[in-house]
Amino acid sequence: MSRLLVLGAGVSGLAAARLARSRGMSVTIYTEGEPERALEHGFPVAGGGWDPVLLNGIDVVVTSPGFPERSLPIVEAMEWGIPVWSEIEFAWRHLDVPVAAVTGTNGKTTVTEATSAMLEASGLDAPATGNIGSPLSDHVDSGHDAVVIEVSSFQLRFCETFHPVAAAITNVAVDHLDWHGSEQSYRSAKARIYMNQSPEDLLVYDVDDEGATGLVRMADSQLFPVSGRHLPPGGGGVDGDRLLIGELAISIGDLTSDDPTHLVDIAAASALALRMGASAEGVTRAAKDYAPGKHRRTVVGRFGGVTWINDSKATNPHAALASIRAVKAGGRPPDPRPGPVILIAGGLAKGMDVTPIAREPNVRHVLGIGEAGPELALAAGARGADAGTLERAVEMAADRADPGDTVLLAPGCASFDQFDSYAERGDRFSELVKEITEEARPG
Repeated sequence: MSRLLVLGAGVSGLAAARLARSRGMSVTIYTEGEPERALEHGFPVAGGGWDPVLLNGIDVVVTSPGFPERSLPIVEAMEWGIPVWSEIEFAWRHLDVPVAAVTGTNGKTTVTEATSAMLEASGLDAPATGNIGSPLSDHVDSGHDAVVIEVSSFQLRFCETFHPVAAAITNVAVDHLDWHGSEQSYRSAKARIYMNQSPEDLLVYDVDDEGATGLVRMADSQLFPVSGRHLPPGGGGVDGDRLLIGELAISIGDLTSDDPTHLVDIAAASALALRMGASAEGVTRAAKDYAPGKHRRTVVGRFGGVTWINDSKATNPHAALASIRAVKAGGRPPDPRPGPVILIAGGLAKGMDVTPIAREPNVRHVLGIGEAGPELALAAGARGADAGTLERAVEMAADRADPGDTVLLAPGCASFDQFDSYAERGDRFSELVKEITEEARPG
C-alpha cells in the first residue's frame, strides 16, 4: 500500500487526500496553517515547523501551490529521491477520460470556461476544473465525457505523466518569480503542458504573443496558431467580420465583445472544443453567449463623459499592459485609436518589474496603491502620484478625469498586501465608483 504525504490542507490538498484514501492508500497531511479542516476529514495531520522525519517511509509527496518549488519540504523530498507530484498529476494517474488543458500567464480561465461551455452546449458532460472550480481529484470517478483543466505553472511544475490530448497556451510573460525563483523555471513549468504530447495531439497558442510562440517551438504536438487580430495560416482568427476556426465561421458582431483579447480566447476555446468532440452548433451557441467574468475589463460606470473600468483580474504587468492598450478613444470601440487612461495600479509585485505599465503613452496619470504604489508613481514622473489606498486613488481619479478619459483599475500586481483577493479589490473599486457617481448626480 502506497504511503502519501500531502503538503497543504487546502482545497486541492484535501481532494488529493480523499482520492488517495478511496484507493486504499495511507495518507498524512502536513500543513503550516490551521489543521482543523484536515482533522475534520479524519486524516492524520502534522503541523508546525517542518521536520524531515515526516518523509520516513513515504512513497509519494503530493504538493499544493502554497509550497514554492524551493521550499524545504519539496527540496528535501527530492533529495531523498521521493517523487513530488502536484494534485493534477496525482489525479491524472487515476483519470480515464480525455483531457483538454489550458495554461498561460493570462486568459486561461476564460479559455477553460468557454471550452467547457462549448462542449456542454454540444451535449457532452465536460466540466471546467483544476485551477478553477473543484479540484481534478474530485472528478476522477464522476463518469464525465471529458474534463477541461485550467493548469497553473505551480501545478505543471510537478507534473510528470500528465497528457492532455488538446492543450492551449494563451500567452507567456514573466510572473510568479517569488514562487519559481527565475524566469526560466517559470517558462519551463509552462512547457510541461505539452511534454507528453505526440504529433496526434493538438497544441493551440496565441501567435501574436512572443512568449507563447517561443515556448511551443520545442513541442512535438500538432500546432494550431490563433489570433484576435488576423487569420494566421493553418490556424484560427479574424477574417473581416468573422472569426474563423477551420471550417467554422462565427460572426464577430454576435459575440459579447470584439476586444482582440476576447476574440483570441474564443478562437482558442473553439479549437480545443472542436478537437474534443464539440459540434459546430454547440461551439457557435456557446461562443455567442460567453462573457468574461467579473473583474475582467468590466465597465462599472459612465458619468460626465468618463468611463470607469474594473480589471482587478490584471494581476501582473502583462495583463495590465493589455488592458491599457485595449482602451479605445471615448472608452468604447469601434474607434481604433487608444484612449486616454487614468490608471490605478499597484499592490504586491511578486518580484516582477511593474514599471513598464506606468510608461504607456496613452496613460495620462498613474495613481499608485499598495506596496508597489511608490515605485509606479516614481516611474510615471510628473504624471504619477502615490495614493496609498484604493479609496484615495478613486477620489484622486475623479478629480483628475476629463470627459473622454477612462479611469482604469488594472493593478498589474497581486492584491494580498491590502485585500484577500483580486475579487475583493474589484468589488471595492466598483463600490467606490458607485458612491462617487451617485454623489455627483444632481439631487
